Amino acid sequence: MPRPEILTIRGLTKVFPGVRALSNVDFSLRPGEVHALMGENGAGKSTLIKVLTGLYKKDAGEMLLDGEPFECATPEEAQLRGVSTVYQEVNLIPSLSVAENIFLGRQPRRFGCIDWKTLNEGARRAIKNLDLDLDVSRPVGSFSMAVQQLVAITRALDVSARILILDEPTSSLDAAETARLFSVMRKLREEGMAILFVTHFLDQVYEISDRITVLRNGEHVGESRTGDLPRLKLVETMLGREVESLEKAPVKNGGNGVSGEDRERTMIRVRGLGRRGAIHPFDLDVRKGEVLGLAGLLGSGRTETARLLFGVDKPHEGKIFVKGAEASISSPRKAISLGFAFCPEDRKAEGLIEDLTVRENMILALQARSGVFRKLPKKRQDEIVDRYVTALGIKTSGPEQRVGALSGGNQQKVIVARWLASEPEFLILDEPTRGVDVGAKAEIANLIVGLSRKGMAVMFISSELEEVIACSDRVSVLRDRVKLTELAGEAVEEHNVLNIIAHGEA
Repeated sequence: MPRPEILTIRGLTKVFPGVRALSNVDFSLRPGEVHALMGENGAGKSTLIKVLTGLYKKDAGEMLLDGEPFECATPEEAQLRGVSTVYQEVNLIPSLSVAENIFLGRQPRRFGCIDWKTLNEGARRAIKNLDLDLDVSRPVGSFSMAVQQLVAITRALDVSARILILDEPTSSLDAAETARLFSVMRKLREEGMAILFVTHFLDQVYEISDRITVLRNGEHVGESRTGDLPRLKLVETMLGREVESLEKAPVKNGGNGVSGEDRERTMIRVRGLGRRGAIHPFDLDVRKGEVLGLAGLLGSGRTETARLLFGVDKPHEGKIFVKGAEASISSPRKAISLGFAFCPEDRKAEGLIEDLTVRENMILALQARSGVFRKLPKKRQDEIVDRYVTALGIKTSGPEQRVGALSGGNQQKVIVARWLASEPEFLILDEPTRGVDVGAKAEIANLIVGLSRKGMAVMFISSELEEVIACSDRVSVLRDRVKLTELAGEAVEEHNVLNIIAHGEA
């Protein structure tokens, strides 16, 4: 017999200018359960949490806590009413002690000063409730990320929390650290805590959760007991399409039996490359004149793979060979010198400088490769801009237009033009069509295929699986930070990829 709901949400709606982030969403949470909230980028998970915790004000619907109307103006008010949140980026002060972080803003005082003895004793009692044994006087930054997560949970619980929201708590944890966190979650569940668990890791959902709710494009599209929901059905619900049975199209592993010709064409060869907390060690080949697609759900390790190859992040193990020679790619600058180019997922934060002009953004990579003291002649800059504005069909009033004033699709084309101007041999495209219209998507897809046919090695990452299938000669399938297999030829089919993602094996 399920327990009565502690939290009930009906018809929740939140609208931003031009965007309906939540539309008539229903959700419930019970004491003594771990309820997983799942969905791809833009599904509405973060918005739901922010409305629940007082960061956003709802536009319609009702929220009930123990049957009484519930709406908070601030996260502090939500916490006082028993709703505590631990975010993916742990909100602790590394230089302060464990005890100081647990009682931050509510330190016990004696004669107007902090009562250190009471503070430390209280912290020891609090962590003991989670079966932790720590020196609470040590700076919290001296502990592992897993311990910091547990300290953040301890702080959240020490204010008489009845609902604990964990927003992607395992994204930076390894397997052992995740197991430790799950042990604490099980203990809290047994004690009657209601836990809302936001994650994108399928294996973890099935290991720890009791119920699953799926959001897609701001709408509630499914809720089920975890044991009653097959993995393939969960993937279908998240993506919004049905998948043919695996038996109808057996998977062929395209990673076996590489021909001598393919070896000659290999631009990048990766062996055992990995970074703890980001991506498990993997092997990968990227060949000239070919598009290699990376397919997987949010959090599968697609972007992490690209960042390792481009030197944004440093691997903890493994080797990279470029045209047969081992290479140490210690930074993006080194990657650029080897003929690499990288169009990042977040074009606004990592790609464009919005206050610079179209011309200035377009020549950025080429100027960086030339060096700060070898400024590109203005005539050369104008030639580059004219060439790629025409070639890519960039709609702009002129090269001196501020790039921030362009549409999303045209901004994306400016980033692509920037890297094409550097004449790369290996181009990494991470979500190049995100946020652009259908016409711009088609143009970018045609550009990707065209570049590969001219001999460029291309890695294409997209959450739009049909785009990956359409553009790619081979597809590497990832799930939960692990490269599962690689498909080639006739095996590059949507139902094959989705079945592998759902079942975790080829």
